[in-house]
Amino acid sequence: MPRKKKEDEPLEKVPKNEDKETEELSSETSEKNKKKSKTSSKMNLLEKGSQNENKPLEKGSQNETNELKKRTSDRSVLLKELKEKAKKLAAGIEEVGTGNIKEELEKKRELLVLLDDYVKTGIHLGTKVITPDMKEFVYRRRADSIGVLNTTLIDEKIKKAIDFLSKYSPEDIVLVCKREAGWPAARLFSEVTGIKTFTKKYPAGMMTNTGLETFYEPEVIIVCDPWIDKNALGDAIKTNKKVIMLADTNNFIAKADLIIPCNNKGSKSLGLIFYLLARGYLEKRKIKTKVPSMYDFTGEDLQEVQAVAA
Repeated sequence: MPRKKKEDEPLEKVPKNEDKETEELSSETSEKNKKKSKTSSKMNLLEKGSQNENKPLEKGSQNETNELKKRTSDRSVLLKELKEKAKKLAAGIEEVGTGNIKEELEKKRELLVLLDDYVKTGIHLGTKVITPDMKEFVYRRRADSIGVLNTTLIDEKIKKAIDFLSKYSPEDIVLVCKREAGWPAARLFSEVTGIKTFTKKYPAGMMTNTGLETFYEPEVIIVCDPWIDKNALGDAIKTNKKVIMLADTNNFIAKADLIIPCNNKGSKSLGLIFYLLARGYLEKRKIKTKVPSMYDFTGEDLQEVQAVAA
């Protein structure tokens, strides 16, 4: 029995050492836990501090957004602010004088002749056919499908034609009018202005064949109808001459430099155009030549025409 006790003694000593080691380990872990708790407490303090620092900023931003919402929701406040800005802008802008603008507009509105004279000659009456080229000059269609040209545009284009022609001398201009209705007015136009005119027949190759005795090379060609006067128009295009075209609603105007939209088939309308061109050309060129009356160009008294039409 005593031998067993001796054998048992070392067995009792081993757990004692183990307890010591466990105690040491527990103490180390407790110290580590203490350190961790300290560091965590420090981190918590830092986080709390940062949160406390951010709190007033968040409140301020929220207040600003709330104020903006209130301002935008209140329309009266916005209107007041806009009015104040408008007043400041108006005070900074100088007043623009409108006198010159009004004078220019009045000049544009002034017609070369009375509107009644345009209407009496039928210068605004086109045909039932309206080409895409002439749509911009058409005011409306009548009940009988005839296109009505805008008289203000007719007047403006005649003014531009006068300014254009006044840059050239009479020797540099040729008028071609093969339509019989315009012969009397075209001849009178030639007598007054000195511009060469071809009425019944245009000599073929006059501007292209240098071997002809009738060879003549002007700078500007006035064509009364691009279809009837197509030979003269073709020569002008081949020789790169400037073309002023009298065009009705059924004409194509792509090859012209300047257009006068008008009724190019009536004697009175053609007479009125030649009268206005002759009068304006002589005034611009300061040529002292007496211009015949409108009656001489139209061939009929417009007052009598109006009485018959009534």
